[in-house]
Amino acid sequence: PAEPRRAVPPGRSRARSRGSAGAALLPSMLMFGVILASSGLLLMIERGILNQVGPPPLHPPAGPSRRDGRDSPAELELEVLRDTRNRTIRALCGQRSMPRSVWELPPGQRRTVLRHLLVSDNDKYRFLYCYVPKVACSNWKRILKVLDGALESVDVQGKMDHKSDLVFLSDMKPEEISYRLKHYYKFIFVRNPMERLLSAYRNKFGEIKEYQQKYGVEIIRRYRKNGGNSAGDDVSFSEFLQYLLDEDVERMNEHWMPIYNLCQPCAVRYDFIGSYERLHADASHVLERIQSPSFVRFPERQAWYKPVTAETLHYYLCSTQRRLIKELLPKYILDFSLFAYPLPNITSEFCRQ
Repeated sequence: PAEPRRAVPPGRSRARSRGSAGAALLPSMLMFGVILASSGLLLMIERGILNQVGPPPLHPPAGPSRRDGRDSPAELELEVLRDTRNRTIRALCGQRSMPRSVWELPPGQRRTVLRHLLVSDNDKYRFLYCYVPKVACSNWKRILKVLDGALESVDVQGKMDHKSDLVFLSDMKPEEISYRLKHYYKFIFVRNPMERLLSAYRNKFGEIKEYQQKYGVEIIRRYRKNGGNSAGDDVSFSEFLQYLLDEDVERMNEHWMPIYNLCQPCAVRYDFIGSYERLHADASHVLERIQSPSFVRFPERQAWYKPVTAETLHYYLCSTQRRLIKELLPKYILDFSLFAYPLPNITSEFCRQ
């Protein structure tokens, strides 16, 4: 999984960090904050699960070290984040009830993950990428098409075709699937669950008529009195969350299905977990790892794209009933816990800011 650089022994600070009290305290404080933020991790601690997990394997540094031999606070934070993700994934996925391979998954779950694993069979690269909608998957698909020669450049303009010129693991025979899962480099990119949901809401119900007609009309009919005349383009965020709360996870649209269900990180042992928050740095790491040509780079954000900012997320969450958010969190708790994202802060004090 997520390429930790070195495990930090519990209760022991780095000797080289003693020169700075703030830097020395950062790993333990961040770890403590992440653990407290996630009820999933708290449950593991209460049951003594995390205490049984050994340090993850050592990996080479993700980037160049500083000349003075010390890591910056940002580098230490990244190291702790990766270490936390590794330990949590190993703790959860090590339980007897969890699947060890895609063949142990129920048929519906297996179909979902195999349909989201894109394959590069080029002898030079050989990798599997589990695409997650609303986590820069369109740009990764562009890169796959360029590497396979179906697209001239990642900068080619035009609407993205999400099906043609792409190879999905679900298209292959069982023995071909098993071989690639065992021998190919595997990676995934993740994002804060609530930020991903807000991004999907704003994009699909604010811009895409197909989603307004297919989902918006149904949501308004179900949750709004006298909403039968709506065109589905005025779904509120609260109505969208109520719809997710009532929806069966396995039947969700891929744009708001939990990442865990899309990519099954217990059944598929990913070699690298990148994050949307470090998109370009983590993407560059993957491109270097698969030894892509130097002219292939991760595309820049389009000028028309409106990102979800912390302020925007704050506004939407604090304008929504707390009960609704709290009841929805269990459906996404594995995404929060496994990928070390803090639960949303919706306290009165925070929302007054």
